[in-house]
Amino acid sequence: MATPHIDADLGDFAETVLMPGDPLRSRFIAENFMENAKLVNNVRGIQGYTGTYKGKRVSVMASGMGMPSIGIYSYELFNFFDVKNIIRIGSAGAVSPELDLYDIVAGMGACTNSGFARQYGLSGAFAPIADFTLLTGFVSEGKRLGANIHTGNLLSSDTFYSDDTEAFANWKKMGVLAIEMEAAALYMNAARAGKRALAVCTISDCPEKGTETTAREREESFTLMIEIALNTAAGLE
Repeated sequence: MATPHIDADLGDFAETVLMPGDPLRSRFIAENFMENAKLVNNVRGIQGYTGTYKGKRVSVMASGMGMPSIGIYSYELFNFFDVKNIIRIGSAGAVSPELDLYDIVAGMGACTNSGFARQYGLSGAFAPIADFTLLTGFVSEGKRLGANIHTGNLLSSDTFYSDDTEAFANWKKMGVLAIEMEAAALYMNAARAGKRALAVCTISDCPEKGTETTAREREESFTLMIEIALNTAAGLE
């Protein structure tokens, strides 16, 4: 059942996959939150594990950076490995001034400057949105654990370094909360496959406030978001 990017058998992945961008965060979650975690994929260092959490079978696998990368991995998981739910657990840069480091954003929708949707041949603009069940489950669990969760629009950008000096301000005036690089492709793949997806991000930097986390902190300190996502996965029917 191996694909060009995932060397695994049908059944190696659980119905729900948590998907951080960083392979090291994938390993961190497997080693610190899951029981009996088994490495089921390591092609190109994109580590995927399956184990249990609170008695529920769950998987975690990295997506790499950017819409093309998560587009490949989520497509293969949805269409070749019978995965039903993918919850992206990533990092994002704050756009809204109301956000601080370590706040959590749950993406109701994902705006994008990408041309990813052109492949579908639509006569208009597609609006990538989260699955309602995953979104409400995550927000409810977050409130139970006392997390500071904001819900709204993410921006999935194809560019980390941009020549467009007005882009930040223009997205800000439209109420976008934070910028990341993957959610829109994940939401579109889920829509096309008839599956469920949610992107949640911990704020790793606030450009206007001049604050940011380190690479090690992004790898190991987003534990509240991870716990909420795992509890959401464990509560799915």
